[in-house]
Amino acid sequence: MFFATTAPATLRRNAFAVPPRHLDRALERFLDNTFTASSNAAAQLTQDDTHYTLALDVPGIAKEQLTIHIEGHQVRVGTVADAPRQYQAAYELPVEIDSPASRAKLEHGVLTLNLAKKLPVSNVTQIAID
Repeated sequence: MFFATTAPATLRRNAFAVPPRHLDRALERFLDNTFTASSNAAAQLTQDDTHYTLALDVPGIAKEQLTIHIEGHQVRVGTVADAPRQYQAAYELPVEIDSPASRAKLEHGVLTLNLAKKLPVSNVTQIAID
């Protein structure tokens, strides 16, 4: 007994055919939206001449459970170990931050950091000519 295909060869699909390009683009859009939109939606950064304002969504976390560390250009926000919800984020800004002049406020689940820009200090000295 012989078995033969009845469909013409033009209807056969090659097993190693390249998938359509629109599937690749759909996957790229999904991955871009998943990883970039979620990280950007939770933080908003604005600036003026003297300050950066960073607004972070941290619902369900009390101010006693948050820690904020400023070191040079970096700002790190996190929660203590016994917080009901864990949060960790770090941001690097183009200008150094003046820690003593910076302020933080938590209202309705939104942490607003008012970060003062450190003014550049000129170390130019004038010397006398002999």
